[in-house]
Amino acid sequence: MAGHPNKYAQLLEDKLKRHNVRVWLINTGWSGGPYGVGQRIGLAHTRAILDVIHGGTLATAPTQRDPLFGFEVVTSCAGVPGEILWPRDTWADRAAYDAAAKKLAGLFRDNFTLYQSGVEGGP
Repeated sequence: MAGHPNKYAQLLEDKLKRHNVRVWLINTGWSGGPYGVGQRIGLAHTRAILDVIHGGTLATAPTQRDPLFGFEVVTSCAGVPGEILWPRDTWADRAAYDAAAKKLAGLFRDNFTLYQSGVEGGP
């Protein structure tokens, strides 16, 4: 049986701190609406984001805190339309985006309860 997921999260955290690694979450999937409405993020935009990460300039880009998930979102990146960086702006129906985001956050919280024992802090 595998160890508690927190064990692996702690190992990752220790390595990130030890090696002073910056972590980026890049949406290379769906944007502009739910499946069937939106579309895949273009490869050219994904490549542009990776280029500025590798070049080191994304680390100094302006950010805005996502109000639901709490992470910092880059708001400006060379070669990438700003609305792609702030996913809510790609949805014509912003209320639908808000509902989908809240549902996703709820699913995350519900799943976390399965592993909450043995974890300091939480979502």
